[in-house]
Amino acid sequence: MDGREPADDANAPDAPDTGAPGTTATATRPPEGPYVVSPSVYKRLMSGLPGFCMALVASLALVGVVILITPRHNESAMPHADYSSDLAGLTAVAPYQVLAPQGLPQRWFATSTRLSGHGRGPISWHLGFSTPSKEYAALEESNETPDGAGHFIDRMTSQGHPDGTSQIAGATWDRRFRPDKKQRSLIHRFPGVTIILTGTASYEELGVLAAALKPQPKPSSAATPVG
Repeated sequence: MDGREPADDANAPDAPDTGAPGTTATATRPPEGPYVVSPSVYKRLMSGLPGFCMALVASLALVGVVILITPRHNESAMPHADYSSDLAGLTAVAPYQVLAPQGLPQRWFATSTRLSGHGRGPISWHLGFSTPSKEYAALEESNETPDGAGHFIDRMTSQGHPDGTSQIAGATWDRRFRPDKKQRSLIHRFPGVTIILTGTASYEELGVLAAALKPQPKPSSAATPVG
């Protein structure tokens, strides 16, 4: 040994700051203080990861339930049907006096329309509605054979049972009810055509639809002469 102090090694790694007297102190961050949490949060954190995950799942499920049970009144999401074309076609070819609803109250809107048949056989018209109570009501109009097993009334009422009568606008309508489908029907035989109003709507709402039915004029087939 030559008694000389060992030279500082520029490449040697810095020694950790031990805080011992006589050493050079380096800048350090102040210790982070304690975080204050609510008792409920503390309990979840202390319960470990499984408990935290269960709490998270329960919270998400609660949010989902709230979304599902929140009433929705967005009628624009329901399909709206324009039945003017089918009505015009029906009045042009039907061999009977066509009836169609006019002046229904607000919150009645058509959701479906279908015209079937031809001039050499029965011609039928289906017109479906959403009612103000969010139920379904349909107009079924046809000159098909009304009575008998498998015929018009039997099919359109789902073989509903007789359930009394209703007096609407001076006319007597027969009632039928199919309990397992919650299907109510009003039936009236006009000259040459049978009208059935049917669906999950109440008899009162079906009566509103019946009272709104008005005869439709046939389109003129004769051309207006040009003078």
